[in-house]
Amino acid sequence: MKTLRYVICDVFTERPLEGNPLCVFTDARGLDSAQMQALARELNLSETTFVTPPEQGGHARVRIFTPERELPFAGHPTLGTAVVLGGPLQAFEVRLELGIGIVPVTLEREGARVSFGWMVQPTPRVVPGPPPGPLLAALGLESVLTLESYGNGPQHACLRVATAELLSGVRPDFGALGRATDGGVGVFHRDGDVCRVRYFAPAAGVNEDAATGSFAGPLAWHLFQSGQLAAGAILRIEQGTELRRPSTLYARVVDGAEPRVEVGGAARIVARGQFQI
Repeated sequence: MKTLRYVICDVFTERPLEGNPLCVFTDARGLDSAQMQALARELNLSETTFVTPPEQGGHARVRIFTPERELPFAGHPTLGTAVVLGGPLQAFEVRLELGIGIVPVTLEREGARVSFGWMVQPTPRVVPGPPPGPLLAALGLESVLTLESYGNGPQHACLRVATAELLSGVRPDFGALGRATDGGVGVFHRDGDVCRVRYFAPAAGVNEDAATGSFAGPLAWHLFQSGQLAAGAILRIEQGTELRRPSTLYARVVDGAEPRVEVGGAARIVARGQFQI
């Protein structure tokens, strides 16, 4: 019998029981991939993380699982795990070894509590996207203003719709959407410096996500590259309303010789427990 301790953290929110919940197994030594996947399926959150000792000079190695698969990178698991580890480490920067390499997360504190973090994400790259016909049909949309696809570990189709009403009215056929693309699909509407987002990834076992940090970076990058977001300007992203898990994400592109994509948000630890397996 092995005892596995875990922490539940609500990510991209300042309020408990909102945002995107994450389970962090803080000492996953001795678990194999099949056991990690089984635990992630048992919890049935959008992602679960497993922390093991560092191997590449970071503070910890972290593996990320949805209920269906392992991911090389995801946003809310990276931020949430950094917040959970940052408390006992008493660190203002936590460097996590992920499948895509080391991701640094800068932490802000309110007294002893870690209250906010900014992660440096991989620079998104344009990738071939799914055929638009089956994708739009699965979403119940006739047309969109923008359709691009980006990769930053996971792959994201990025679709812009004309109105907030169109966004709220999206009712995907999740079976058809999972057949249309193996990646995730982010649909957004922008109003000034605020973007409202809905994100779907049925092929990964996540029909709709409450807060998708790995999509926030490509969204900011897309707006920056198209001249719609100034360097250093902070984009506010609102997500999760339709799931009754309101979430707030922030993203920016720091310009320079090599522009840097950063995504930030608040997080709150809400529970601790243990599995015995």
